Amino acid sequence: MKKTNFDRYLDEQLRDPVFAARFQRAGEAWDVALQIAALRQQAGLSQKDLAKLLKTSQQQISRLESPGYEGHSLSTLRRVAEALHARVRIVFEPAGTENGMRVAETAVPYGTKRLTTRR
Repeated sequence: MKKTNFDRYLDEQLRDPVFAARFQRAGEAWDVALQIAALRQQAGLSQKDLAKLLKTSQQQISRLESPGYEGHSLSTLRRVAEALHARVRIVFEPAGTENGMRVAETAVPYGTKRLTTRR
C-alpha cells in the first residue's frame, strides 16, 4: 500500500522520542474513550442516561468519552463498567513491545464446551 503524505509525516514525527511517548499516551486515552462510548451505545443508553445511573452529570460522561481526557480514575472506570455490565481489565506490558494499535480486544468466549465420549 502506498504511503500518504500524512503517513510519511507521522513516521518522521515518531522518530522524536518525546513525540512518540505523547502519541502513545494519546492512543491509550483514545482507546478508553471509544470503549466507554461503545459500551454505552451497546447498552442503548444516552450520555444523560448513563449519567443518571452514575449520579453524575452528562458533561462528566462526555469528558470520559473524550479522546483528549486522561483523568480517568480506576474507581470511576469501575463504576462505569458496573453500570454497563462490563469489567475493567488493566494490562501492563514490557516497554518496547509492539502489539499494534487496537481500539478494543475481541470478545473471548469463557464458557467451555462439555466433551462427551460415546462408548
